[in-house]
Amino acid sequence: MNLEKLCADARTIVAETAGYITSELRKREGIDIEVKGKHNYVTHVDKTAEKMLVTGLSALLPDSGFIAEEGTSTHRGERYNWVIDPLDGTTNYIHGLPPFAISVALMDHEELVIGIVHEMALNECFYAWKGSKAFLNGKEIHVSKTGSVNDSLIATGFPYTDFSYMTSFMETVRFFMENSHGLRRLGSAATDIAYVACGRFDGFYEYGLNPWDVAAGVLIVKQAGGRVADFKGEKNYLFGGEIVISNDLIFDEFLEDIKTIMIR
Repeated sequence: MNLEKLCADARTIVAETAGYITSELRKREGIDIEVKGKHNYVTHVDKTAEKMLVTGLSALLPDSGFIAEEGTSTHRGERYNWVIDPLDGTTNYIHGLPPFAISVALMDHEELVIGIVHEMALNECFYAWKGSKAFLNGKEIHVSKTGSVNDSLIATGFPYTDFSYMTSFMETVRFFMENSHGLRRLGSAATDIAYVACGRFDGFYEYGLNPWDVAAGVLIVKQAGGRVADFKGEKNYLFGGEIVISNDLIFDEFLEDIKTIMIR
């Protein structure tokens, strides 16, 4: 399989879907909003965008299946599965606030082989495939060279349904406010991770996530020279609901800071 060509073809489908999403934003007052759960929303835009992605990606790789946020397709492939979030940052989108992004990854059995994050407000497409460099709109990108947490800009996401770890999580917020260049919360995990890949953020951590939030970004960061783990320092970050991701230089220190507070 030519992963470079497949990634390019998939980016075309993602770009077409991004065009639809941004066109709908111009008539934001007419967006049909449903409540999936507390502080968890879906719009007709999410659903239509996911159908567009499923249709296009199915044509590219007919035997593939899907792990998709809105459940447009529940078919699982024996070998290949696309992991897609048609609109990461729906709450931002509803309010007309960037960032919001499409996240598309391809898994070959358990291995990530393609990752695409298309942030629509700035029209930035981050991507990589197995064995490649990482790219932003055709230019190679790398994680930052920051050497300590104290000199880092850190990103996180606030939980909106699972508040069981809030006490510990708020301790991490205070720690990084006091011991880094600052803490940011943008509202789109896929974008946060892509920003680690290009060096805008030095590290990112969050709990309560789903595979479609992180899969594409994980591959892009790895190909950009970064590292990733769950809060225990293990590899259950795609389906385990928690992730720590950063450049290689601060990773051990960053992980230890989070582990010390969150794992007791």
